[in-house]
Amino acid sequence: MSTSRRTFLKTSALAAAGTVLPARSWSKVLGANDDIRVAVIGLHGRGMNHVSSLSKISGVRIVALCDPDTAVLDMAQKKGNLPDAKRYTDIRELLANKDIDAVTIATPNHWHSLAAIWAVQNGKDVYVEKPVSHNVWEGRQLVNAAKKYNKVVQAGTQIRSGEGLREAVQWIQAGNLGKITVARGFCYKRRDSIGKTTGPQPIPATVNYDLWTGPAPLVPPHRNNPKNGPIHYDWHWVYLYGNGDVGNQGIHQMDVARWFLGESGLPRHSLSIGGRLGYIDDGDTPNTQVVIHDYATAPLIFEVRGLPKKAGIASAGGDPALNQGGGGGDMDKYRGVDIGNVIDCEGGSLITTQYFSAVAVDKNGKTVKEFKGNDRHMQNFIDVIRNRKMEELYGPIEEGNTSSALCHLGNISHQIGTQAGPAKIASRIKSDAKLSEAYGRMVEHLHNNNVDLDKTPLTLGVPLIVDAKNERFLGADAARANKMLSAQYRAPFTVPSIA
Repeated sequence: MSTSRRTFLKTSALAAAGTVLPARSWSKVLGANDDIRVAVIGLHGRGMNHVSSLSKISGVRIVALCDPDTAVLDMAQKKGNLPDAKRYTDIRELLANKDIDAVTIATPNHWHSLAAIWAVQNGKDVYVEKPVSHNVWEGRQLVNAAKKYNKVVQAGTQIRSGEGLREAVQWIQAGNLGKITVARGFCYKRRDSIGKTTGPQPIPATVNYDLWTGPAPLVPPHRNNPKNGPIHYDWHWVYLYGNGDVGNQGIHQMDVARWFLGESGLPRHSLSIGGRLGYIDDGDTPNTQVVIHDYATAPLIFEVRGLPKKAGIASAGGDPALNQGGGGGDMDKYRGVDIGNVIDCEGGSLITTQYFSAVAVDKNGKTVKEFKGNDRHMQNFIDVIRNRKMEELYGPIEEGNTSSALCHLGNISHQIGTQAGPAKIASRIKSDAKLSEAYGRMVEHLHNNNVDLDKTPLTLGVPLIVDAKNERFLGADAARANKMLSAQYRAPFTVPSIA
């Protein structure tokens, strides 16, 4: 066992025993002119954006890179121009390094909470990508850990950093367009089939699959997209590791919608209607979905569409009858929005035009006010590391956790739901005019993609009754739903319970 591994185990044992390390105990107290030494964990996708953002911030040094794929490490070191950054494949060895002040985490979702909790237990400040958790329970443990160890933990909900959207939220909440009637979010984002394998796929020699799998069950990969291979990216569409587009893109838009509503916790009820339709592949998360969260202020409705505006040409090797994608890339829009938000109010609407910009319009569609801004999220993270003013974080972990939980509620409703024909679903939701309208548009969209909902039906999720205070479910379906609030973790990659 290496010295660094022994150090990690020793400090983890201290943390588990309730010993709290003093702030900055790993290194000297940072002054205004001291460099902040950062490690980036997870580098195949979003992590390289972290490298780019951190490289532009004065007083920050990227001193380490971590990924269980050595080929990815080679790419990141070269592309990021970081020849002197120390390389790690095992996150535990990185976290044992006392010369690292902070980490940013861009691993697959199933690693987010555990990596962040281990980091704060070992004296690091943390920037963790969205969703901050893979399930509801572990997200709460991360919130508890941030408080217990008094560490900066920034959720990667970067839209909150844009000054234009921050101004827009205040403007809407001040009642300038009257009361909110519905807060909508959209992810109309093309997602082709990832293909269908016939069995377990070989693991690339450059990947330490035990470390990649971490807390998830150690099973061989059952996907092998020609573009992404058997490991990378397409884990988003497999529940063992990802959360579908509700948790990939959708957390941004649900976070923004909840932000406008001014709701700090979970909703009273949640329901999903959706499915993986238009092709048959190795993914098991919906590519078409409507989720509604019932809040006291107004309903929050989020929509996923991965199929194009209309059926395209089948991809090479695909069955045209399954519409496996490749052509027809144009996407639907809702009032000009494909990825973003529409906040409807009594006197008009707030419509996002880009991630950090929006326009307010009256009931006739006339522009009332415009809002513009830029991404300041990573800079904000570094600023708060220096000043230790947690209240100045744009993406506080409590907010990131709540919005991540909204993704999980939608997925739980879906996963314990049952397939139903379009008429039955329409009948079941007819009392909710806003949900029925969104469902009707979804059915029309699927029809335009040649999906026969009688042959390949949607899943009508279970209507969940949410005990928001205790983050549990109530009612007849509570037993099944509550089992999905957490997971069985694989030792030694076990998410700890943090009081």
